[in-house]
Amino acid sequence: MGKGAPSRWRQWLKWLRPGLLVKRWLVVTFIGTVLVVLGLSISLRLTPVNSLLQLVEGFLRTLAAIIPSHISGPLAILTGIGLIIWSQTRSVGSLTEVLRPAGDQALVDVIIAQRQRDRGPKIVALGGGTGLSRLLRGLKHYSSNITAIVTVADDGGSSGRLRREVGVLPPGDIRNCLAALAREEQLLTELFQYRFEAGEGLSGHSFGNLYLTALTAITGNLEQAIAASSRVLAVRGQVLPATMADVHLWADLADGRRIEGESQIPKARGQIVRIGCTPPNPPALPRAIEAIAEADLILVGPGSLYTSVIPNLLVPEITEAIARARVPRIYICNAMTEPGETEGYRVSDHLRAIERVTGQRIFDVVLVQKYPPSPQALQHYAQVGAAFVELDRETVLKMGYRLLLADVIQEDPERLRVQHDSQRLAHVLMRWYRRVQAWW
Repeated sequence: MGKGAPSRWRQWLKWLRPGLLVKRWLVVTFIGTVLVVLGLSISLRLTPVNSLLQLVEGFLRTLAAIIPSHISGPLAILTGIGLIIWSQTRSVGSLTEVLRPAGDQALVDVIIAQRQRDRGPKIVALGGGTGLSRLLRGLKHYSSNITAIVTVADDGGSSGRLRREVGVLPPGDIRNCLAALAREEQLLTELFQYRFEAGEGLSGHSFGNLYLTALTAITGNLEQAIAASSRVLAVRGQVLPATMADVHLWADLADGRRIEGESQIPKARGQIVRIGCTPPNPPALPRAIEAIAEADLILVGPGSLYTSVIPNLLVPEITEAIARARVPRIYICNAMTEPGETEGYRVSDHLRAIERVTGQRIFDVVLVQKYPPSPQALQHYAQVGAAFVELDRETVLKMGYRLLLADVIQEDPERLRVQHDSQRLAHVLMRWYRRVQAWW
């Protein structure tokens, strides 16, 4: 027997694992075969079937006279089992050759993973920017029941230009989330993030933004465009804008200035004391509220506090829906402060800023990075006025929050850039969720 035989046996036996919906259909096939044979016997007037049984009995007696029963019996059984296994193996192999996805992963492993994701928890993740897309990139390996609710307050870069020139809601953050949840993520991310470097009117635009803008014009609105894109890209879950209103952010600073525009707020480099939007109290997308109401787990962040996280919470219906939810609600705090937004902020300052907007505590748990990055990275960030977010444990606990401490960041050794690790962050969240879901 070749070296690959044990491996092939293990792969074949995986088809008998619970939850694949394979064994039941094999049994149904067997029953159907028996019924077909019985039906043919009756149709050909071979009833009672005793005549057929007598013929078989005569054959077996003759065979037993030639070959002893203690040899012929086991030999017939082994031969029959061998034929069944051989035929089923060839059938499964033929299907595998046709249906196997790109890569070396076996079809049965793909089906097992897909079944596990289909039974995964209903997760709602709110945010924007690169933080939300990094979170989704890890979560999609644990569940296909993900809803990303994305801010539409962006007014900078390619999204801002399309917003001003075409009148569409900003597609940038939505584009990032669609790419993160897509099955063929790497290729689509490269395609969606591709920016034109030449061409009048095209320079600076990303392909993904133009794609969503065109689909919005074809389908009639951004919600329908996202749904169509999700089908084309085989997205695991759904991506929804927090509101369909044309929302613009403003912020009041401690020095008395009012800064208007999401992209202008960090540039003002002031201390934010109040933030809001125009129009005030924008209506939520109904499907977003439904997703929150049906969720098993609600996640907010990571991302820029005032320009990615809080804009979703400026939609009153979303805040109220999160507050009503009786499921675990986790705020994923940033690992580093951001110049122009959260300079000098500790963990409790992030929470207070959210409570000022929502008027209540809407989270149960705060996930905080356990260890600071390297001294080299801290020094690099200090040059631009950023620092590691300090955990003031006692204050956070007195505010009524539970703490989840974990090492969930990765550091680029060349650029000394710190960001959340998609796989590690998702693993920590799902492990914690499985531990608490029984008694929550």
